[in-house]
Amino acid sequence: MNPNITILKELRYPTGLFSAASKKVQTGYNVAWIRDNIYTSMAFEDFDREIVVSVYHAILNIFLKYESKIDYAIKNPPTNKQDYIHARYHPQTMAEIQQEWGNKQNDMIGLFLFKISELTKKGFKIIRDENDLRILQKLVYYLESIQYYRDLDNGIWEENEEIHASSVGACVAGLKELSEAFPEIKVPKELIEKGVEILNVLLPRESATKKVDMALLSLVWPYNIVTKEQAEQILKNVKENLVREKGVIRYPGDKYYWNNGEAEWTMGFPWLAIIYKKLKNKKEYEFYLQKAISAMNEKGEMPELYFSKTKIHNENSPLAWAQSLLIIAMS
Repeated sequence: MNPNITILKELRYPTGLFSAASKKVQTGYNVAWIRDNIYTSMAFEDFDREIVVSVYHAILNIFLKYESKIDYAIKNPPTNKQDYIHARYHPQTMAEIQQEWGNKQNDMIGLFLFKISELTKKGFKIIRDENDLRILQKLVYYLESIQYYRDLDNGIWEENEEIHASSVGACVAGLKELSEAFPEIKVPKELIEKGVEILNVLLPRESATKKVDMALLSLVWPYNIVTKEQAEQILKNVKENLVREKGVIRYPGDKYYWNNGEAEWTMGFPWLAIIYKKLKNKKEYEFYLQKAISAMNEKGEMPELYFSKTKIHNENSPLAWAQSLLIIAMS
């Protein structure tokens, strides 16, 4: 078996959920993030549908468990971040992690709708019954209630509350894909149009405070929600401003694990490799694939990040979705 797959499988719990990093870490990364689980499951799409489906069933079960919370947010647009759908859950009990957190992460809802729809179109048997369909419909109403296109969310990196292009784009992509895959679900056309309008105003920036951000790569892949010109600008900005020796910084001035410079995230290299593979640019694909392979540690793991200008990585290793992106890039 592919050693990268073996590494990923060690992060899996009986519920079907994956921990964000090693189950042994003391950083809090031994719990399950919705976003991380979706990206992690992508590594299995071509050869183990059972694992992929189990991840989506687990997430659907979480939404069903907290359906009354979703109902409340639909009727009463949240003003407190605790009232948003949470980002993190206990991987065995599926209970919300109650610690104060940036739970306003609209991109994870868009990502979920996008991937469950894309996989359904590819023949994955994820939807079990009317309960699952009801949840999908309610997630549309939820995005409508919070007005995702102008909601100040915490974004992929769970930080500043701003309008993030990567979050708006995720929701646009999710709603578009959902309307195609599930014609029985009502997706207001204007709900998509409002998102597209805001996205085109924001781009090529990520937000008011961030001119360039690694999160924008998601708009190129997996969402493919930007024009050719927008994609080229995003890639140019990322390569010129964020690429480092051991990884890609999230954005200029990032203080997370700051050490005389921004931390270098390993996931950026396979992410760029995947994009250039899709664009049929063999030279750039091979360059970033080799950079990705060189970012592995001595155990063959993709750690979350390396401290700036060093070969020392933090404790969050392997980072599940970085390991998954490597697998996808190598396939």
